[in-house]
Amino acid sequence: MNDFVFKIRIYYEDTDSAGVVYHANYVKFLERARTEWLRALGVDQKTLLDEAGIQFVVRQFSLRLRQPARYDDELSVVCRIAQLHPFRMRFAQQIWCGILLVDAEVEVVCVNKVTFKPVTIPEWVQQLLKD
Repeated sequence: MNDFVFKIRIYYEDTDSAGVVYHANYVKFLERARTEWLRALGVDQKTLLDEAGIQFVVRQFSLRLRQPARYDDELSVVCRIAQLHPFRMRFAQQIWCGILLVDAEVEVVCVNKVTFKPVTIPEWVQQLLKD
């Protein structure tokens, strides 16, 4: 499983009164990277929701802030699958700007959109994630 890198520029709106990225925004950046990686693989999450009736939801999240990002920095958000199971996947993610800024692990579960009960990740999606 190869790494996916998503670039993002920091704007004033991303920062707090200290001039660094507000901590909750890192969660958004990580989510965008996972979404864009799936999109790049050919997995359209809106289609999965509308046609297959399934969606991915975050079950568990761990984040370690090492260094702050600042206004106008260009960040590289790295995304990789650490574990893939029939119902869930665990992502290992990092945010870099020359140095490592953030480490994160995110466990995502595939669920039925109505019942929110776990369901098997479609085989074709699992195969794309393994390649």
